[in-house]
Amino acid sequence: MFKDVLCAVDLGDEHSWKKALPKAIEMRGDSGNLHLLTVVPEFGLSMISQYFPDDFEDKTLAAAKDALRDFIDKNVPKGVSSRAIVAQGRAYEQILRIAEEVGCDAIVMAAGNPDLAQYLLGPNAARVVRHATCSVLVVR
Repeated sequence: MFKDVLCAVDLGDEHSWKKALPKAIEMRGDSGNLHLLTVVPEFGLSMISQYFPDDFEDKTLAAAKDALRDFIDKNVPKGVSSRAIVAQGRAYEQILRIAEEVGCDAIVMAAGNPDLAQYLLGPNAARVVRHATCSVLVVR
């Protein structure tokens, strides 16, 4: 079993967590910690971000954190020690960064687009597998 397991989820895509979340919960055993991460894309160049209200980014991150907490309440059993983490940027970069910061023993994530699952890993999963310093389970 693992002490700290990071499970990356896309709250807008059930495929990203439907099979991965139960595996992440199982891998942490009875006493490990589950860290659930969702990544919000960056708002890009200042040229683009100037069209958003000043507090748009903060509100978006706060809404993502609330949505992730609701997700945990609905999908993670009550006895499981869990933590909601919202990051901003490229998904694979943030997954690797958070795994390092938390000191995770394992990362659990979905393979990517289910239509392509029998042919290849998604780009985020492939990059995480290549660069992670801990074990990675890619769930199909």
